[in-house]
Amino acid sequence: MKVLKFGGTSVGSPERMKKLLDIINPSERQIVVLSAVSGTTNSLVEISQAYLASDKAKAKELVKALKDKYEVFIKELFQKDEFLGKGKEVIDSHFDLLDAFSHDLFTAIEEKVVLAQGELLSTTLYHIYLEEIGVPSVLLPALEFMKIDEDNEPIVDFITEKLTPLLDENPSINLFITQGYICRNSFGEIDNLRRGGSDYTASLIGAGIRSEEVQIWTDIDGMHNNDPRIVKGTKPIARLSFDEAAELAYFGAKILHPQSVFPAQRYKIPVRLLNTMEPKAFGTLISSESEKGKIKSIAAKDGITAIKIQSSRMLLAYGFLRRVFEVFERYKTPIDMITTSEVAVSVTIDETKYLGEITKELSDFGTVEVDVNQSIICIVGDMGADTHGFASRVFESLKHIPLRMISYGGSNYNISLLVKTEDKVEALRSLHNRLFE
Repeated sequence: MKVLKFGGTSVGSPERMKKLLDIINPSERQIVVLSAVSGTTNSLVEISQAYLASDKAKAKELVKALKDKYEVFIKELFQKDEFLGKGKEVIDSHFDLLDAFSHDLFTAIEEKVVLAQGELLSTTLYHIYLEEIGVPSVLLPALEFMKIDEDNEPIVDFITEKLTPLLDENPSINLFITQGYICRNSFGEIDNLRRGGSDYTASLIGAGIRSEEVQIWTDIDGMHNNDPRIVKGTKPIARLSFDEAAELAYFGAKILHPQSVFPAQRYKIPVRLLNTMEPKAFGTLISSESEKGKIKSIAAKDGITAIKIQSSRMLLAYGFLRRVFEVFERYKTPIDMITTSEVAVSVTIDETKYLGEITKELSDFGTVEVDVNQSIICIVGDMGADTHGFASRVFESLKHIPLRMISYGGSNYNISLLVKTEDKVEALRSLHNRLFE
């Protein structure tokens, strides 16, 4: 059984929603994971913000505007009055719920309910469309099998336990539709997966049912060897290992969230990144196998802040790094890169909410320097200890660009460099010309 995930642009219009059947083969048994129609989640965020600000008039106005869009959407999606009526009932039900929040106290709990409506709408409308054209399908409620624990981590065994019977109840049906992104938390409340959203859902379902393959369909033909928005002549990467894909996703390749790789990696389920606009393109296959001795791709991550703590007391000081890391742990701020010397340690972060508090505490250890507007450049490939020459090629191509930090050897799959964001474009282009041309 395969798991196919389609993002917001793939269901962004009635025409695109209808064309999904050019890709989905109803004769093959598969689970189809859908995101919300493109633009819907942003609108729901605005509605939530209005309710949280107690601006009920604005919230009602935003709800009406979004409902009007869906009224137009279903008129283009359905041809028969019977199914148009069903679509209208679905829309009325969901938007009545959104309107009803104007009468109640609105908290973060209600906000999660609002944000879930996009996926619930897209999947239900698509299920009705399939019914209209005579394609048998079952709508699987993700809220019945997708659950996170107290630490907001998904429970794969729970997915297996709850989802398997739902599939077994319908042995003659090949097509199952479900929602990405949404889940229930440990309290049973509606919540969401946040990191990776619908991609994460697809990977978790694939792990839960031990599927033969997970396919992530977007509007790009796989993961490219550089950022195509910045660098000309980029090419899709045919094959990546799970580790390489995770590194690229973490350090800036927007097509896939790194969290989405891990469930598939654990259960050795291949993941394909494919293009809905060009379905016959090979895309990118992510699996346990890797091409040895080859640089695969370059990615960049913006919005990075570098922090250097310099202290003569650091030299041979037992527990110094532990105490430094405990500061970041207290403020729940992840570290991206780290480099050390005998008298200093430099780290990078991309979450600066508690930067003031962190630097204040770190100043107890020594002198603290903060550099903002930095970017991490990540070169990914087979960088094992038995390979040679890659590092020299990387540094030769960047000899004209100041490097703030270098991380090499923390992983067998990447070299990470920190540069000023103003130098990022030149760095990406120069690396591309040296490594791939």
